[in-house]
Amino acid sequence: MTTTLDAVAADFLDVSCRRLDTMTECFETCLRKLSYEQVWQRQGAHENAVGNLVLHLCGNARQWVMHGVGGAADVRVRDAEFSADGGMSGDELIALFRSTFDEAKGVIAAVPAERLAERITPQGRNVSVLEAIYQVVGHVQQHVGQIILVTKQMTAMDLDLTMPRPR
Repeated sequence: MTTTLDAVAADFLDVSCRRLDTMTECFETCLRKLSYEQVWQRQGAHENAVGNLVLHLCGNARQWVMHGVGGAADVRVRDAEFSADGGMSGDELIALFRSTFDEAKGVIAAVPAERLAERITPQGRNVSVLEAIYQVVGHVQQHVGQIILVTKQMTAMDLDLTMPRPR
């Protein structure tokens, strides 16, 4: 039974890292199509710019994975993620995202199967290591989906992120 559980754990960790890789590729495609102004454009006070979403995803991964799972210090300043209104170019945001998620994938890939059920408290929430990883991957997919939609709307073009469609 342990061998089966180890295999399931290894598959979960591998799939989590591969999903983050896929989302990184989609994210980079989007940011390379946006101008600096578009990256930091908000449609209203109630919305976040693409740049804010990038900072938010990096802060969330750092708090839940590097801190919660990996034991690093919690250095997140969540309010700053949403109050930023510029200052980083698309290339700088891509580099930040890539370095953050490369580090997160390193932490995730190193988790032994027996730790997946361990309880941790990122953001004061009592979750398992497995749930923390699952939360981060889902969170990235959610916000990268928003970035994809906004990019399509701002550029009025298909991004060809999956299978090319006949035109």
